[in-house]
Amino acid sequence: MEIIRPYLLFLGDAPDQLAAKTAAGVVDWRRDWCVGQMRLPGCGADVGLPDMDVAEAVRQGAKTFVIGVVNAGGRLPEHWIDAIVEAIGRGLDVASGMHVRLASFQRVAEAAHAHGRKLFDLRASTERFATGNGEKRPGRRVLTVGTDCSVGKKYAALALEAEMRDRGLDAEFRATGQTGVLIAGRGVAIDAVVADFIAGAAEWLSPAAAPGHWDVVEGQGSLFHPSFAGVTLGLLHGAQPDAFVVCHEPTRKTMRNVSHALPSIAQVIEATVSAGRLTNPDIRCVGVAINTSALPEAEARATLEKAAAAHGVPASDPLRFGMATIVDRLLEEFPAPR
Repeated sequence: MEIIRPYLLFLGDAPDQLAAKTAAGVVDWRRDWCVGQMRLPGCGADVGLPDMDVAEAVRQGAKTFVIGVVNAGGRLPEHWIDAIVEAIGRGLDVASGMHVRLASFQRVAEAAHAHGRKLFDLRASTERFATGNGEKRPGRRVLTVGTDCSVGKKYAALALEAEMRDRGLDAEFRATGQTGVLIAGRGVAIDAVVADFIAGAAEWLSPAAAPGHWDVVEGQGSLFHPSFAGVTLGLLHGAQPDAFVVCHEPTRKTMRNVSHALPSIAQVIEATVSAGRLTNPDIRCVGVAINTSALPEAEARATLEKAAAAHGVPASDPLRFGMATIVDRLLEEFPAPR
């Protein structure tokens, strides 16, 4: 799919900042692709773009109305339909990362047909995946995994790719979620793949490559999350990572949208190695990425130092302090081929 830029990011009435993580991700990595944000009354999120309605966005050159909100189950609320239909009527395409298809809403489908506009369902891949075969393939892969959902796996992967490319390495971000697809321009929303084909989709996404090539695979969910562990496991088996980075948010007590306690970083390392050995017996942890945005700098540095000492790998905040130390460890563990 080719989604035309620039974007108007629709935040709807997202209850909090985390619910608008799709919009926030696009702004953080592709701000120049965005003209503004549109918010409904009661919206609790703000991604720092100028607020505008559809008419103003069109005057500013917007081409695609991007639904920048996520929620449990990927539902599209009925009260958003008026805004979507207005956007179509004013000449914008619409892109959505929700599970529900845009065209399943009659008014949206009719408006798109009447105005000749495109509807992009980012979770609806046109690719037909095989089941995973677990066979070793050339090339290197690093996967981000998490103690929970929405702890920074995408940001850690993008920061890893950026650091690796700055060093002249052959590295490519592999998107596995709707926001990542908007940022990368390609990928597959792995949580929308039929369960039997998740591992196969991950193999397709990170294919055989040159010995010195690194695929930086965006992680999804958590092996410990009761809702999404199956997606995480399928992605782990299909990606066959040589290395992984654990992502963590230190202020949480329970996992997102459920009452289960957050696992420890050590538990995630142990479980990832144990499960990952099925398709890559040499899998190993090379770092911990901690989102310290809620902590003052001194406390953030102390948290990272404690994690590094406890787990024997570098720890950093990808946005605050960069990923240099983790890439250093990655290259120590997996030297470039001669």
